[in-house]
Amino acid sequence: MTQPQALVGKVALVTGASRGVGKGIAQGLGEAGATVYVTGRTTEAGKGAVALPGTIHETAAEVTRLGGRGIAVRCDHTRDDEVARLFEQIAAEHGRLDVLVNNVWGGYEFFNDGTEFWKEKGFWTAPLSRWDQSFQAGVRAHYAAAVLAAPLMIAQGSGLIVNVSFFAAQRADKGVIYGVAKAADDHMAACMAHELREHHVAVVSLYPGLVRTEAVLKAGAFFELSNSESPQFIGRAVAALAADNRILDRTGQVLVAAALATDYGFSDIDGRQPRPLTAAEA
Repeated sequence: MTQPQALVGKVALVTGASRGVGKGIAQGLGEAGATVYVTGRTTEAGKGAVALPGTIHETAAEVTRLGGRGIAVRCDHTRDDEVARLFEQIAAEHGRLDVLVNNVWGGYEFFNDGTEFWKEKGFWTAPLSRWDQSFQAGVRAHYAAAVLAAPLMIAQGSGLIVNVSFFAAQRADKGVIYGVAKAADDHMAACMAHELREHHVAVVSLYPGLVRTEAVLKAGAFFELSNSESPQFIGRAVAALAADNRILDRTGQVLVAAALATDYGFSDIDGRQPRPLTAAEA
């Protein structure tokens, strides 16, 4: 079982954490005592890329309230100069990075809620720009962050990189762009794990289940939430991985948050134990 405050003295970066899964991951790391850099583009309430609540400053404050230290940094992860400055700041202020969570994603900002995406029938009906956005603000952004995180982790001889992915990587009916992009994320993690193992740096892909994000709750009538997960539950999964002294045993793997809860002995914030989904169910 993960011990409270197990990550005191550790430094983490969660990308795309103004809201949703990213915010929950930052919260989970915060309650474990970590210093958490929170990035995103939303700095003022109501002025984000989507019509949903949340800012990086609110998330950072939550991290601090839960026992960690939250540091908000405005960063557009499609801009290499901004990403480079972010890592320069982390190196200057702490000289280390223990956990990188690649959560930021793009291409779906214009949808009103979580149901709109599934109304498109056929990849030929989606704008070509979404392919570019999903890979630029998703897969490439994850790669770029890992490129900059790796030297810090190699120098300290330890570290964990988590790509937030999803079961769509293993299914053919969840959209061509989304499925291909998530599959790329998974294979990226496996390839990076192969190269970083000798440096004692672990890389994994992590699958949430159905998460009660702001977008999902906004469209709650369209979802069966009985086996859903809070965003912070995913954060507890990341915190458990980061505190595991044998994390290299899992490097290169695709992991499911609810299965990790059973392995590590943590529960959701309401005390419930979500059932791990399979690819066929997701």
